[in-house]
Amino acid sequence: MYLVLIAWFYVTLMMAVAEATSAQGTVLGAIATFVLYGLLPLAIVGYILGTPARRRALRAAHARDQEQAPTPSGTDPNAGSHAAAAAEHGGVAPVREKP
Repeated sequence: MYLVLIAWFYVTLMMAVAEATSAQGTVLGAIATFVLYGLLPLAIVGYILGTPARRRALRAAHARDQEQAPTPSGTDPNAGSHAAAAAEHGGVAPVREKP
């Protein structure tokens, strides 16, 4: 995969050099050639071809996080010794009256 990208980079670089050194060419034309024929397509193709590797890395990170996650202790996290605030007031939260 990388060999094709490197080869295309080299070809577009040589196209840009030929454009810049040509009698009818300009440096601006060489920059446009390099960016539009080289960098932009390389970025798109590289992103698309790198998708499976990114997906594998994401799955591996997710599996690693699942292995390191603490196991539940089996106790109810809401079974504390303190009563809930609403239960202390007869099941209804207190309401302030306007002065």
